[in-house]
Amino acid sequence: MKSFLSPSRSQKIMNSVLIFSGLLTISVLVIILAFILIEGLPAINLEFIFGSVKDQGRSGGIFPVIVSSLYVTLISVLIAAPLGVGAAIYVVEYAENRKLVNVIRFGAETLASIPSIVFGLFGFAFFVMFLKMGWSVFSGGLVLAIMAIPTIFQVVEVSLRSVPSTYKEGSYGLGATKWQTICNVILPAAIPGIVTGIILAMTRAISEAAAVMYTVGSSVSMPISMFDPGRPLPLHLYILATEGISLKNAFATAAVLVIIVMVITFLTNYFTQMYQNKMMGNL
Repeated sequence: MKSFLSPSRSQKIMNSVLIFSGLLTISVLVIILAFILIEGLPAINLEFIFGSVKDQGRSGGIFPVIVSSLYVTLISVLIAAPLGVGAAIYVVEYAENRKLVNVIRFGAETLASIPSIVFGLFGFAFFVMFLKMGWSVFSGGLVLAIMAIPTIFQVVEVSLRSVPSTYKEGSYGLGATKWQTICNVILPAAIPGIVTGIILAMTRAISEAAAVMYTVGSSVSMPISMFDPGRPLPLHLYILATEGISLKNAFATAAVLVIIVMVITFLTNYFTQMYQNKMMGNL
């Protein structure tokens, strides 16, 4: 069938559609962030940030809640990052059995598509009850680590495959071993993608409520060790909003959570860009 539009006109139409899609995406993001920050920032002060939770969140602050979030996020990233990166290195550089590679990829895709509430129920049954870890930030961190592994694996695998083959050939030509090539050539070249995968996993971990609901507990006390129960920011926000405890503090908690995610994303992108400039000799 002959097209009624000339190639140049079709290109202009598609450019307009793509520009509109990009602007619409940015607009939705700005509207959501602006609404949360406008509603939440007026209630944020030093007492709210560094104070203890009082009356289940109707008054006081959220400092123990922030500490709980940092605990579970740090635990999940420390466990998931080595496993996800290691699995990606194996699949890209070592695996010769294509059936095994397909099984690993299928498993990662399946894990990534499982609802977070299912991870929470699994964590409750396995870590809390079967292994008798109890409600603790460590149990929550383990569940979030399982959720984060497929995200890191998928992003890092793509990053490793995008490294030009000439890098490896040059390293082998200089007499380097396979492991030396991976450590000194491939991984440094793939650092931006690796960091992106870790950021995505970290932001998902710090903003997850359903998965930690059954594993962390709901204690508003300060978690001293990783075996103490806690209440991460998303769970605290969920309880404040759904139980009608304090909508004002719920928005303030949401604003703090958004700010933390934005700071983590900005800092990691900034240092990654500095690393890239250094590698390219621009510094």
